Amino acid sequence: MLKKYAFFLFGTLFFLISCGGEKEEGLGKYGMLDDSTPEYAAVRFMTSIYHDSNIDVAVSLSTPKMARILNRYHTNRNIQRHLLNLKFDTVTITPEERSRVGRSEFSEKATITLFFSGKLNDSKQEDLRRVDLVREDGKWLVARIHPDHFM
Repeated sequence: MLKKYAFFLFGTLFFLISCGGEKEEGLGKYGMLDDSTPEYAAVRFMTSIYHDSNIDVAVSLSTPKMARILNRYHTNRNIQRHLLNLKFDTVTITPEERSRVGRSEFSEKATITLFFSGKLNDSKQEDLRRVDLVREDGKWLVARIHPDHFM
């Protein structure tokens, strides 16, 4: 009788642990980008603009000035079209890979280059944008998005 209850209790506990809270999908090339880096903040910011249903995450990852700019455009599509001048139906966003000599945990500012690869109307498009970030209260925030300097 005791074995039957122990088996039931173990099975229930295993089920509850395996069905625990949903884990957010990792970012970066292999999904292993550390969330305390400026690269993570930049990729998460852009991912929220292209994949989320609203701009709340992008606004939370922005400085107050950038948040005001984002709120003026109201929707993700407007931000893609007017602020970034990059429209995609589907897109993959990856940060520039580089071997850093210094450590980002001590810096207060960073500029990250992001590569965009995706499709618009069944044609492949690739582009890049540079993003300036600042660290405020230990959190990386997007301060500026540089326009494409080749246009």
